[in-house]
Amino acid sequence: MPQFDDVTVQAGGQLTLSSFTIDDVPALLDAVADDEIRRWLPLPDPYTRALAESWCTSITRELRDSGRGLVLAIRDRGEFAGCIDAKRVDWRAMSAEFGYWSAAGHRGRGLMPTAVNTRSTWMIRELRFERIELRIAPDNQKSIRVAQKAGFTAEGIARNAGFTDTGRVDLAIFSRIRTDLARPM
Repeated sequence: MPQFDDVTVQAGGQLTLSSFTIDDVPALLDAVADDEIRRWLPLPDPYTRALAESWCTSITRELRDSGRGLVLAIRDRGEFAGCIDAKRVDWRAMSAEFGYWSAAGHRGRGLMPTAVNTRSTWMIRELRFERIELRIAPDNQKSIRVAQKAGFTAEGIARNAGFTDTGRVDLAIFSRIRTDLARPM
């Protein structure tokens, strides 16, 4: 199975997408304690320092090296601002699903649409992926706005397809394919 390289991607201005490091542990712990993130993501509770250290130093590296995923920290002027990951990677079909979240102090500034657009464009153009998919709870309007601003197309609703700490949820499906790159956003 192919694997991903350890990459750093410039996402315009002072925004950088790069591998997690041990230095990200404190900011990661602060971010995942936020109720807004926990509302939409089924994260371990408690999210311990040991888990954060493992995530930053080994789990993300194992996903990358095995080709099963590519998890990148989003940095705004060098400061940890969130996470964007490619998961459910299918190298034969050249497709992947993205997940993303912003740390509380970095929301509402247009960073995430830039990160999602840059990352999906990079995977389609540079790595030759054919389809990037997003699955978002329909009530998560902030993430839906990110998908729209990043050039993704709404495809429909997958009923009862996801779960959060509060139970099962429908998921709105969005996608971006090679021909979408030619459309103005």
